[in-house]
Amino acid sequence: MVKYTIKRLILALFTTFVILSLTFILMKLLPFQRPLGTNQVQFGYYMSQVADGFVVRFEERKDSWGDPLWTYTPDGSKTTYYFYQTPIMDQYFSWLKNVLTEWNWGRSTYIRPNVEAIYIIMQRLPVSINLNILSSVVAVPLGILLGIVAALNKNKPIDNFISTAVMVFISIPGFVLITFSIFLFAYTLNWLPPQWPNPTDPDLQKFLGYIIPIFVLSFGSVCGYCRSTRAELCEVMESEYLLLARTKGLTKRQSIIRHALKNAMVPIVPSILAEIIGILGGSMILETLYGIPGVGRLFTYSLQNNDYNVLFVDMALFTVIGLISGVFLDLSYGLIDPRIRMGAKK
Repeated sequence: MVKYTIKRLILALFTTFVILSLTFILMKLLPFQRPLGTNQVQFGYYMSQVADGFVVRFEERKDSWGDPLWTYTPDGSKTTYYFYQTPIMDQYFSWLKNVLTEWNWGRSTYIRPNVEAIYIIMQRLPVSINLNILSSVVAVPLGILLGIVAALNKNKPIDNFISTAVMVFISIPGFVLITFSIFLFAYTLNWLPPQWPNPTDPDLQKFLGYIIPIFVLSFGSVCGYCRSTRAELCEVMESEYLLLARTKGLTKRQSIIRHALKNAMVPIVPSILAEIIGILGGSMILETLYGIPGVGRLFTYSLQNNDYNVLFVDMALFTVIGLISGVFLDLSYGLIDPRIRMGAKK
């Protein structure tokens, strides 16, 4: 298991490197970017030029691409600075050097000019974590409970109703559910706020602001857990060892609790653990439509406004979370069921 874990971590690290490298190069190929004086020049992304050659001092001001940046020297004379983009691969190696040697991912050029990109991510991350933890607390027990009820009443009306509802609801796209929820509960019934509350709003308003996001985020998970639990539990209940347990004198309830549920949870619990890790990524669509200041909304906002340094850090966060979730999912099978551990003694 240790050898397998090391291999998976090395592979995840290499995959992260490839994804971030391709992201950087492809994003830098976009036709428009906003230079920001000293910061972009020091990172090797841009060079600033005047009539008599290259200069060292720059003003910390934004300006449109290709337009001159005017500065005034103490004697009253005027100097014009022009910003030019350096070659893409030169920018890439400069970015790679800054990240590996100084852990410097650059600073924001639009969202919060001159502020460290990592600092901006760390400010937005707690919002996404809190929201997604609450949705998991709702989705996991409710989904598993519905799956157990459906499995114990297999082919009965309640099972048919739950299975049909799950099939219908799991097919609804996320953006449709979000839009419908906001339209119905916020604008039509006027029960809930139509957007994420401000920090200065009353506590009741803040509490009500969590309802729509939690409902939307947990909706798909409830359907997924319900379907998986029902399928696994139905398969286990038809197994020979469960029939043997019944013949030894255990009641149906005892055999289900002691044997069926325990074995049915083996493929389900790892997916729950992986989802708990994946909650750090937030939800881009939900956070954008509902105005939630999380890392998901930050990703789309930085992409729309060409704030590439923030975008790269956000992309790195999503990539690492996704790969770690995959590694942890594979390892959790062996932690839950020792029989499938790699290298275990026979």
